[in-house]
Amino acid sequence: MEVQLTNRQQHILWATVRHYIATAEPVGSKALVEEYDLGVSSATIRNIMGVLEKSGLLYQPHTSAGRIPSDSGYRIYVDQLITPSLRSRSVPQGSGTETLGRQVEEALQKRLQWEDWSLETLLQGAAQILATLSGCISLITMPQTTTALLRHLQLVQIEAGKIMLIVVTDAYETHSRLMELPAVPEEIQRDAEVIDRELQIVSNFLNSHLRGRSLLELADLDWSELAQEFQRYGEFLKNSVAELTRRTVTPTATQIMVRGVAEVLRQPEFSQLQQVQTIIHLLEEEQDQLWRLIFEEPEPEDVGKPRVTVRIGAENPLEPIRTCTLISSTYRRGSVPVGSVGVLGPTRLDYESAIAVVTAAADYLSEAFSYFNP
Repeated sequence: MEVQLTNRQQHILWATVRHYIATAEPVGSKALVEEYDLGVSSATIRNIMGVLEKSGLLYQPHTSAGRIPSDSGYRIYVDQLITPSLRSRSVPQGSGTETLGRQVEEALQKRLQWEDWSLETLLQGAAQILATLSGCISLITMPQTTTALLRHLQLVQIEAGKIMLIVVTDAYETHSRLMELPAVPEEIQRDAEVIDRELQIVSNFLNSHLRGRSLLELADLDWSELAQEFQRYGEFLKNSVAELTRRTVTPTATQIMVRGVAEVLRQPEFSQLQQVQTIIHLLEEEQDQLWRLIFEEPEPEDVGKPRVTVRIGAENPLEPIRTCTLISSTYRRGSVPVGSVGVLGPTRLDYESAIAVVTAAADYLSEAFSYFNP
């Protein structure tokens, strides 16, 4: 959403969102004057809030009431106003999201010992801790437990500077990816025959190490084991294999661990019985729809990088949660996403804290999952 705000308008919007998150009551200019050091009069704040309302970032639930953030207002808040400088206005020193993230990790490490637990028990415990610390409904998917096995891999030179990576699985499915050879200094350039021989040697190396193993393991191969004369293939093969693996390993819906429902449904936003029933029905009976939403594949440029997705209100495609916020991230085995972590709550939630706990939980489970074989 392209909305250009002045620094003062940003500050008023930030304060309005923060106050509404804390109180669940429509916010007036008097409350902002009393609670925040905004450096302007109540009249100025009213005028600015009026401008923000005309921009669709705030609205009045009743004519005589104060204002509350719209979905668009929360989106601006998340995308533009959650910064160290803005957080420091209300968050005491040492209690920012980085500190909260460390607290989550410490809680997980203290209460969960993955070396002694089954994977399902670990995820159940993590879901309960995540719900407790976030105050939201926590959602953790069981990991992808099956994947294709590598039968054969071949590197073939197609034309000058371009090669094709071909992978054949145990089900005789074929996957390929066209790649450009990395540039090399002119003095060490090789002719086509030499490159063909090198590609065959590298193919033999990969097959000897990976035949019969899961495609997930391609992304975790130690490329430093390539002989020195073939090191130039290592980095670009690493990236290309990771992308091929991401496209080849097709996610399938798995069970979702759900915790924290009772606590969240006490929030004033969930006072209508019909709304509560539709959310519970989604969580219990339509998990496949929810799974596809929270297990979002990363874009190619994000492969191997943790990413947090925040869907606010109407941004959610599922009708039962179009008045909620869903924050999710994936946990990984190596660079490949195998499961997801998320929290679901009202749009009026502490976004900084929720993002921090989801990120910390995803990082923890990524580390823990390296101890389990899929």
